[in-house]
Amino acid sequence: LENHPKMKRFMDTPLEDIALSCRIFTRKACQSIVRQAFEYAKKFKRNSVTVVEKPNVIRETSGLMVREARKIAQEYPGIELWETNVDAMCMWLVKNPQNYSVLVSSNMFGDIVSDLCAQLIGGLGFASSANIGDNYAVFEPTHGSAPKYAGQYKVNPMAMLLTVKLMLDYLEEKELAQKLENSIAQVIEEGKVRTYDLGGTSTTLDVAREVAGKLS
Repeated sequence: LENHPKMKRFMDTPLEDIALSCRIFTRKACQSIVRQAFEYAKKFKRNSVTVVEKPNVIRETSGLMVREARKIAQEYPGIELWETNVDAMCMWLVKNPQNYSVLVSSNMFGDIVSDLCAQLIGGLGFASSANIGDNYAVFEPTHGSAPKYAGQYKVNPMAMLLTVKLMLDYLEEKELAQKLENSIAQVIEEGKVRTYDLGGTSTTLDVAREVAGKLS
């Protein structure tokens, strides 16, 4: 600690009284995730990408992300780059979520903001997710396996079905993806079949069958 200009004031503090966390960003990783965000915006005809970080406090790592985003944004002239601090982003998402399109962030801040967004659309029962790499992709509902609900048939399956929609998009099965999304939207809009998280008594299978019926 005594060799670090910002840490030497703690040199006399016992090690057991110090907790230190370290964020490591690389230029390559920042470029990769930002480019994925812009490619997604381009593919789905979105008009903006918002980089969500905290460069006013975490200058080195968040600053690197923002700088790389500015460079990459120049390659996509039809898509605006917005920069927002993560705390302000949470406020604006609650107030005006319709103003934002594609958000890109690091793991910690993205985890926080994505749960907030999940609640804006009805909860984790609707939150899909995709882990997309250079060559492969893995898809799963944001809530994970939720083992405490195993065998109860009460969990909202919409997150899983919407995750399938993401997978179909990734596989360029656009017609099937749109058909599935339309069927899900129709079931939600009708509101006749609802799981417990939506104030209903329908089972997981009830909802799945209703969506399947709209598909046929």
